[in-house]
Amino acid sequence: MFAGACSSSDEPSTQPGASVTAPAPKGAANAGGGTLTVFAAASLTESFTALGKEFEAKHPGTSVKFSFAGSSTLVQQLTNGAKADVFASADQANLDKAVQGGVIDGQPTVFATNKLAIAVAPGNPKGIKSFADLNKAGLTVLTCAPQVPCGAAAKKVETATGVTLKPKSEEQDVKQVLNKVASGDADAGLVYVTDVTSSAGKVDKVDFPEAAQAVNSYPIAAVKGGQADLAKQFSDFVLGTEGKNELAKVGFGPAQ
Repeated sequence: MFAGACSSSDEPSTQPGASVTAPAPKGAANAGGGTLTVFAAASLTESFTALGKEFEAKHPGTSVKFSFAGSSTLVQQLTNGAKADVFASADQANLDKAVQGGVIDGQPTVFATNKLAIAVAPGNPKGIKSFADLNKAGLTVLTCAPQVPCGAAAKKVETATGVTLKPKSEEQDVKQVLNKVASGDADAGLVYVTDVTSSAGKVDKVDFPEAAQAVNSYPIAAVKGGQADLAKQFSDFVLGTEGKNELAKVGFGPAQ
């Protein structure tokens, strides 16, 4: 057992900060139940929570427990010995780090794509219309840290546009950025399209064309030492019709 990642979005199931349930013994899935532990990028919180409930309904006796956090944080936890059955990353780079760390079993598969958008207060009171507008004087702007997928994507956009941002802070996952914009602690933040869609009414979205220069692919893989059969069933579920439909609801793009 280990403590959940230290972020407002690091939550097994729906309780932030709680400990992640250890995977059930091998063979539990074949016995008609067991606990499946899924480490997933923070931006997957809403979609995977819904998919977890659907998966449980189709697999009576099986419980799905989640830990949502920045992908880089989850990789660090896994390489430090945290127990899980499935890892879903918000970019290929962090999944590659998990592979290099010897904690991934089998071949990862990309199941979705995502791109950045600017989250602003409802009504966009600061009149932000472009990526370059984030450098307007007097704005409080937040981004993700560079090692986090949303932060790495922001750096790609900076390179593509020649605009270097000066954020007030760099957060450890995308939900921290989103929540601070929603609470009024920041005027704008770089998040994913899906995060804004999932928070309709709390923030507004400003799209910018340069986001197409930094599309993130989301891979999923089984974790070494976990419940291989149950992990495969969940991965197949995410890759199947149910998964595609749930992910599309909030704006995830198809795998590329």
